[in-house]
Amino acid sequence: MSERDSAIVLLSGGLDSATVLALAREQGLACRTLAVAYGQRHSAELAAAARLSRQLGAVEHRQMGIDLGGIGGSALTDTSIAVPDAGGTGIPITYVPARNTLLLSLALGWAEVVGARHIYIGVNAVDYSGYPDCRPEFIAAFSRLAQLATKAGVEGEAFSVHTPLIGWTKSRIIQEGLRLGVDYASTVSCYQATPEGLACGRCDSCHLRREGFAAAGISDPTRYA
Repeated sequence: MSERDSAIVLLSGGLDSATVLALAREQGLACRTLAVAYGQRHSAELAAAARLSRQLGAVEHRQMGIDLGGIGGSALTDTSIAVPDAGGTGIPITYVPARNTLLLSLALGWAEVVGARHIYIGVNAVDYSGYPDCRPEFIAAFSRLAQLATKAGVEGEAFSVHTPLIGWTKSRIIQEGLRLGVDYASTVSCYQATPEGLACGRCDSCHLRREGFAAAGISDPTRYA
């Protein structure tokens, strides 16, 4: 298998990114997974990412770090800002400024170094919290940037940024993941999980996850605090 049959998969340790990894593996791609410690409230999701990478057959897993806590502005990176319960209007305070731009940039850099031409990210524009960097317009803009900003792109090699979940409901994501053997009990989606990975059951991410399992008619395997 050539490196052009390989992919970098951004793996947060949550439900969506685990499903994306399983989908990429079903496509026959050799997957390298990337988790990013960006200053988030807890590290349980990072441990989950490493676990899921092994379970789902990635050929390599790496964890990289950036300090988004240094700029703050989000309940996920600033502990002085409370994580709100589910609900509300507008872009929530759990939005992390520039997060997906930076995560995709790290994935792009690694892809260029190893010769991979596929990047997978689990953004969703249906059952999501309204983050601007989860929209198709953002992904299209980043894809153009990838061609302009890299040696490979300038020399005519095309990068493909894949967002297989972007138009799916949470229930469909769960059903597809179960078909592919994803162990959702191993995933951590909660914005303020305990060190052991127990979910709060109140935040927007917990709400969307719970609603997804209910809509899919599947028993929720989430471990709640």
